Amino acid sequence: MIAVARLAIVVGIAGLLPFLAAIIGLFMMPAKSVAIISYFYLYSAGILAFMAGIYWPLAMQLENRCYPISPLVTMLLSQVFFVSAGIGLLLPVAAQIVLYTLAYLGLYIVDARWMRGYWPGWYLRLRLVLTAVVLVCQVVAGTWFFMTHG
Repeated sequence: MIAVARLAIVVGIAGLLPFLAAIIGLFMMPAKSVAIISYFYLYSAGILAFMAGIYWPLAMQLENRCYPISPLVTMLLSQVFFVSAGIGLLLPVAAQIVLYTLAYLGLYIVDARWMRGYWPGWYLRLRLVLTAVVLVCQVVAGTWFFMTHG
């Protein structure tokens, strides 16, 4: 049987592949950059919504505890990130660039600062690596967009 940590690492790294493929695609197929950027931000929204969902079951397990963060705040955070993912899809690309970059950074900050006590150490290390790669991809995609369309 595979350990949860190992499975999370494999799934996390596999989840980076579409981000990385999109960035490579921008450089390898610049004529398709509009479609690639569109898919990149669609995938960004999906992963952000998925990651936001982690707070919902955690909030239900917290029940009446309030330290370091209350169940109500945890559920609200889940909804803020989830709704941000959806609203981002309705925005122009320039706004998506800013929204998704800040949302991924914010999601990691919430995990590392306020949710730290709920996660095993390996998970926060994994999240740091995954978030760093995603943020670099967000910055590269945004820079590409502004250099070619701005």
